[in-house]
Amino acid sequence: MVYASLLANRYLVSRVIPLIAVLAVALNVALVVIVVSVMTGFLDMLRDSGRTLMGDVIITHDIVGIPHYERLIEVLEATPGVAAASPVIETFGLARMPYGRSGESRPEPVQVWAVDPRSLAKVTGFEDAIYWRTPEPEVAESLAADDPRLDREFDRLAEAMAINDPGAEPSIILGIEISPFNRRTREGTYRPEPDAAWMPRHDLTLALVPVSAGGRISEPREGRFRIANEFFSKVYQVDSQRVLIGLAEGQRLLRMAEGPLYDPDGELDEEGRPKVIGRSPARATTILVKGADRLTPNELKMRVAAAYDEFAKAIDDDPEAKVKPPGFVDIRTWEERLIDLIAPVEKERALMNVLFSIIYVVSAALVLSIFWAIVHEKTRDIGILRAIGASRAGVLWIFLQWGLVLGVVGALLGLGLGALVVSRINLIHDAMGEPAPTWSIVLAGVLAGASLLGAIVAAARGSLLHGLIWSLATILLGAIAVGLGLHEGAVMWDPSVYYFDRIPSRVDPWLTGFTMAGAVLFSVLGAAIPAAKAADVDPVRALRYE
Repeated sequence: MVYASLLANRYLVSRVIPLIAVLAVALNVALVVIVVSVMTGFLDMLRDSGRTLMGDVIITHDIVGIPHYERLIEVLEATPGVAAASPVIETFGLARMPYGRSGESRPEPVQVWAVDPRSLAKVTGFEDAIYWRTPEPEVAESLAADDPRLDREFDRLAEAMAINDPGAEPSIILGIEISPFNRRTREGTYRPEPDAAWMPRHDLTLALVPVSAGGRISEPREGRFRIANEFFSKVYQVDSQRVLIGLAEGQRLLRMAEGPLYDPDGELDEEGRPKVIGRSPARATTILVKGADRLTPNELKMRVAAAYDEFAKAIDDDPEAKVKPPGFVDIRTWEERLIDLIAPVEKERALMNVLFSIIYVVSAALVLSIFWAIVHEKTRDIGILRAIGASRAGVLWIFLQWGLVLGVVGALLGLGLGALVVSRINLIHDAMGEPAPTWSIVLAGVLAGASLLGAIVAAARGSLLHGLIWSLATILLGAIAVGLGLHEGAVMWDPSVYYFDRIPSRVDPWLTGFTMAGAVLFSVLGAAIPAAKAADVDPVRALRYE
């Protein structure tokens, strides 16, 4: 079978046409690697943002909340593998924003989180999400000179972190996209327009609807809040809907703060008032939990569930605890909680893989066509091989090995090209956003002129083929030169439109491996039919073939 390898190598290096198949496979692999890497990068960014918003595991008992949540947090933070926990009240409300026609306020439905910023910062990246703050030195260097955050007046981090401090003025933090005056720039930053519309200079009214522990809806309650800051979570659905208030203020408005517990049977005391039988503990609807390093969210989830059972049993056994914790709470990992955001992106990525895998059929068809023509051309050579003793399997292996080499070389070249583009994708995009450099226009023009000269020489010699090739090259290079001259910069991934300032990308090793394996497989399949045709050649007829 040594002759099979020798002939395969000879056919590969002695002809130009196989290079077309190699180029096709390489471009297909590079295309899939680039597209899937961008999708994977976007998915990673979405996951990182989601995990930053809510920690690793979330305990939820909607509407009525979890009583004795402080004791639950103590139990959680004493559990091995739990780094921190923070209480939250999740509800919906109506905010009357400080803008509208003729100075009137405008109502906006919002998702409300009542939080303790200091404990929340231990569980999530909340402090980093506060937008109006003095940036770190390395960030400040990349900002425009007129960026508002470089002005000390716009540093409101302390106000944001103090919204739940005892005695603090009722304050609120808005998602950065709630205000229509926050303009997102091409650099991915925000600027209030006009400057007077900067939200932390104003206040608003927030209306909430309390629900009792028994599930009864009470009259709506309103509170006036000073806008302390705005936050940028990098998830549009959150930044355009969510507002944050202090946990204590949320408990007050929603009647979830600690207070007297009245007799459920309606018994009256000596003064004719409802009889007080104890204290109703403060409640929180959600507990966000952060796990220690090297602990997966699912492992943490099991430990959190065990900790909740321990907490519930301790409260049940406490005779002084008149209000018992709910027997069932929803415990999910951050990924399960955000499945409605993550699942569609994962499906889109899988769909992209399927759709772009179809282009491998094109590669296989191209390899088949090229090999079929070569088999037809080399019929006499094949006949000679068969006549001197080459087996049908040997002839078959010549072309299969040829297809295998084409696939492997094309896949490796495609991987290199794709990885190069992915690693430089933001540099390439930034370059596309600027006018074409003069040297590129001149170079394209010089090459177009050289091609024109080649076409003239070919025409003078009477070579129609070479004249046509040089003419097509002249047209192509001339069009490139004109296009570069007219190019003034095109931003396809505009941060003022898309919700991240850089194109996210990450080469997934597993998907890349499958992509390369698919390219090689389809190259071999494309070569299989011509290989079988070559193996079936009759040596007698082949030697008589003209």
